[in-house]
Amino acid sequence: MPADPLELLGPEFVEPPREFSLCPFWFWNDELNEAEITRQMDDFQAHGVHAFVIHPRGGLPKSIAWMSERMLHFVRFAVEQAAKRGMWVVLYDEGMYPSGSSSGQVVAENAAYQCRGLEIRNATAEIGSPENILFRDAKQVVVERPIKSVIRGLHYVGEGPKEETPPAADLLNPEAVACFIRKVYDGYFNAIGDHFGKTVKGIFTDEPSLLGRPLEKELMPGTTDILGNIQRLTGIDLAHRLPEIWKSESEAAEIYLRGVHLRLNETYYSQLSTWCKAHGIALMGHPEYPDDLGAMGYFDYPGQDLVWRWVLPGPTAIEGPQSTQAKAASSAMVHSGKRRNSNELAGAYGHGLTYEEFKWLTDWCFVRGQNLLVPHAFYYSIRGPRFEERPPDVGPHSRWWSKFKSFALRCQRLAWLNTDCEQVCHVGIVGQNGHLPWRLPAILMQHQIDFNYLLPSEVETVGKRYQVILSEDGEPHEADVLERLSALGVTRSMDIQTHPDLRVRHIRKRGVGIYMVHNENGTELNLHLNQHGTWLDPATLETTKSSGQVQILPYELKLLLSISDVMERSG
Repeated sequence: MPADPLELLGPEFVEPPREFSLCPFWFWNDELNEAEITRQMDDFQAHGVHAFVIHPRGGLPKSIAWMSERMLHFVRFAVEQAAKRGMWVVLYDEGMYPSGSSSGQVVAENAAYQCRGLEIRNATAEIGSPENILFRDAKQVVVERPIKSVIRGLHYVGEGPKEETPPAADLLNPEAVACFIRKVYDGYFNAIGDHFGKTVKGIFTDEPSLLGRPLEKELMPGTTDILGNIQRLTGIDLAHRLPEIWKSESEAAEIYLRGVHLRLNETYYSQLSTWCKAHGIALMGHPEYPDDLGAMGYFDYPGQDLVWRWVLPGPTAIEGPQSTQAKAASSAMVHSGKRRNSNELAGAYGHGLTYEEFKWLTDWCFVRGQNLLVPHAFYYSIRGPRFEERPPDVGPHSRWWSKFKSFALRCQRLAWLNTDCEQVCHVGIVGQNGHLPWRLPAILMQHQIDFNYLLPSEVETVGKRYQVILSEDGEPHEADVLERLSALGVTRSMDIQTHPDLRVRHIRKRGVGIYMVHNENGTELNLHLNQHGTWLDPATLETTKSSGQVQILPYELKLLLSISDVMERSG
């Protein structure tokens, strides 16, 4: 057995296969031409990027309409060029987002497919002919009806930045979703199906929203048969409690929203997943909410997204619903037996985003078990108002493009490490779909104890893999949590001096124990270490033998490789 753990990992770690490349959104947001498409693809590869999501985006000219023959011509051209270059491609399923409306084509085919919702009114209010009364008493009436809702459009009004606003579709109507699949998924397959499962690896569906982008206020999601379906899916009849669903903390609201998301799984995610499996490609993308763990099971690459500076160094890294998203996606991957999980990261972080912040976001994902990163975004064009559309460009137009190649290779190595490995994890944390706990996980992370999320329905199955299953009831007390884990024999992920800023992920791969260690904040750490091994910089591949003390620089991610970790386990 080689004494060097880096030698055990082999050349695939040093130069991982291209399937582990970063896969950025590539905003097609201006007049396209074949020469510029190939020039940009060559530039991507020169900087270590071997994959992309073709994302038609605001600013695309009207002459290149959504799913038109001309748009599909350019899609096919890009895919063919990618095949020649050994690149891989993901298709995007909407023009522009949220997904499910085919840029208004679904509603154009059948007005009955328009997005619908519930409205509560005074009992004396008039009721229109297309409205269905779901509840009425002396004071209130609840109606279900078509609503005014849109999605973001591809084409500017005039010179922009104002965009067209196509109508949103009813995603709780299985016939409307079937129409969406015909318009988009079948359209792609008819145009480039010969590349499916080869150069084209997947289709990306983006945060399908039950209400789209509504132009009305105080609506709840709905569809014509919603109450019957909620009763079927939850076992609870809400017909006489319907006004309570507008009270956000009420039991009725929790039941109603749980029911509509279960129905969305049936009408939307299940149909898309079935289609993708039948056509040999992966369903990729992410649900609307960061803790929608139930929906992620339908994805071949369970995914999430980091946007709007919701997660940054400091409290937001471990506090609030957004702090759960990376762990939710990686947990879904583990429990559903998938190989990959993804994160669309850095969208709308603004022109002030620095290289250091961008790198920190990738490491925040990696130490939580993610292994496919989708940077948001590489811009085809930054002409005029395009420069300000959900900035920044994190690729060719960024300030750090000159050093992107080494950064991309580092990400590729970390993605490879997090794939086809054994996660050493003894704690499962139970959460509800749409309500994953974060206070309890924060305590574990601050004490270098790894965990995965699971749903109540998974406790009797995948829960068996864990030494202990925890749930968050009220405000958890740190001392009580740690005492319970100690009593149950749960040890920390690494024998290192504890520190609240330190995150540790322990995995095993190819006979090597690997500890991914991330200093998540801006203070240098000097910690005592009771563990032998070799420290490895994933960017430079420089190695040093571990000693009784370790220095971890602000925001640094480093690896400790250990052969004895695996030898002790097998012994």
